[in-house]
Amino acid sequence: MNATNTTNTTNATPAAPDAAIAAAEAGRTRIDFARSAPKAFRALIGFDAAAREGLDPALVELIQIRASHLNHCAYCLHMHTNDARKAGESEDRLHMVAVWREARHFFTPKERAALALTEAVTLVADAGVPDDVYTEAAAHFGDQELAQVIALICTINTWNRVALSTAKVAGTDERRS
Repeated sequence: MNATNTTNTTNATPAAPDAAIAAAEAGRTRIDFARSAPKAFRALIGFDAAAREGLDPALVELIQIRASHLNHCAYCLHMHTNDARKAGESEDRLHMVAVWREARHFFTPKERAALALTEAVTLVADAGVPDDVYTEAAAHFGDQELAQVIALICTINTWNRVALSTAKVAGTDERRS
């Protein structure tokens, strides 16, 4: 039997990424948080800047990427993986952040402690912040740096929630507009 399939929807070419991003952004119907709550937005920017002050930029991005994974925030994940690449982060490490426990050798003990703390704080409603996770983080960070890491975890979780509740589109980045 020689049947010919004239319609092949499984191999359809997706829309060009830039066109798809523009179409998704044009279809957004939710508020622009920065315009609608400028004082809150500026306060969050200030909190974020204060939180990251003095922290290793690579560590900052790892924390933001992991929290964005856990919160399913594609907008922030796209933004922070791009920022990490621009700062020289390797593709291998970026691909391993979501499975860092299984790929421990890609990360330093300090980074692993920060990633574990990021998960505990991000998922705080599940089990609180376990003593062993906190103790491990405290072993790698002094009090001020640990406070900065906790503040950073809080800011990225807030940014994730703003982006998700306002339906921010992955692939756009308002910081550059």
